[in-house]
Amino acid sequence: MLADVVEYLTCPVCGQPLAQDDRGLRCPERHSFDVAKQGYANLLPGNARPGTADTPEMVRARDAFLTAGHFAPMAKALAHLVPTPLDEPDAHHGCLLDAGAGTGYYLSTVLDGPQWQKTPGLALDISKHAARRAARAHPRIGAIVADLWRPLPVADGSALAILNVFAPRNAGEFHRVLHPDGSLVVVTPSSRHMGPLVDALGLLKVDEQKSERTDATLADHFDLVSRDELEFEASLAHEEILTLVGMGPSAHHIPADVLAERLSALPDPHPVPLSFVLSHFRRKP
Repeated sequence: MLADVVEYLTCPVCGQPLAQDDRGLRCPERHSFDVAKQGYANLLPGNARPGTADTPEMVRARDAFLTAGHFAPMAKALAHLVPTPLDEPDAHHGCLLDAGAGTGYYLSTVLDGPQWQKTPGLALDISKHAARRAARAHPRIGAIVADLWRPLPVADGSALAILNVFAPRNAGEFHRVLHPDGSLVVVTPSSRHMGPLVDALGLLKVDEQKSERTDATLADHFDLVSRDELEFEASLAHEEILTLVGMGPSAHHIPADVLAERLSALPDPHPVPLSFVLSHFRRKP
């Protein structure tokens, strides 16, 4: 619930702490923000335009695909990888932050792990459609509409760990809001993700140097602790492949009729390799 994470939120206008009342969220300077009936709050500054936000169609596709469990092995690996900053995390105050949380699927999986049973989760996403889903994904999730490229509406040092799954990375802001002993776990697709299907359907390719570029963007604020690759195969029906494509950036680049025609030439169902890189970073002082 939003009430569980309000103490970790700051005003996007002046940076002061936010509090919740029956009219929404407000700060000591009387900047106020409405809480939607679905339970999320929009903390985008008034001049922000969420041009890169996921559309309702993309969010529906992501929710359907993830709920079906196709990425469950990766989500479970992520949950095992995310460390707590202290031996007794229950004694420490803070939240688990998912930067670019989407529907809240990954954050929910990690929150259900034994080391996070008493920790609230804070889901940030620039899409109000995604935040709406995330607010309902888990009883301990509070969802906020926020732009990861702007100063995050999150208090200094309040995140015990940060998840970043297929989302932008704002290294300076991640460093600021992360607990001094906290970790950042980044998940990206590998260059082998979806394998031959990428060429067959004309999908966007993953840069083979993606991990190196990730390291470079974080190098001033984080040290790489470990990097693991996870790859498994899923047998997906054509409809599920369309859903997988529809939840990612290729959805903007291929007309639906062209994609359907290309897909019709492939076996149904079709084996699809799913390949990910999970990188664990430690915050620099």
